[in-house]
Amino acid sequence: MVYDLHIFVCTNERKGNERLSCGETHGLELVAAFKKELKDLNINLKTRANKSGCLGICYFGPTIAIYPEGTFYVGVKVTDVPEIIESHIKTGKKVERLLLKQ
Repeated sequence: MVYDLHIFVCTNERKGNERLSCGETHGLELVAAFKKELKDLNINLKTRANKSGCLGICYFGPTIAIYPEGTFYVGVKVTDVPEIIESHIKTGKKVERLLLKQ
């Protein structure tokens, strides 16, 4: 299946390492929240949210990437999911406060 939007949520866990990893800070909860919100969403887009391995920017906290445009959100909390869905997915307006800054 080809998706209009694909959301990758880092769930990588680095046990016993000094560096924080997204999976240890609620990565799986984020996946579940996105899946639930997308299922309840009534728009004409094929979407998918799934776990991913490390996205390489661990020090920013829980990270998600939305493709095909390649938007990265960092420091994402479960409470941010409805805002990302409402703003980014439904209207195409990125959530500026969560964007990975270049």
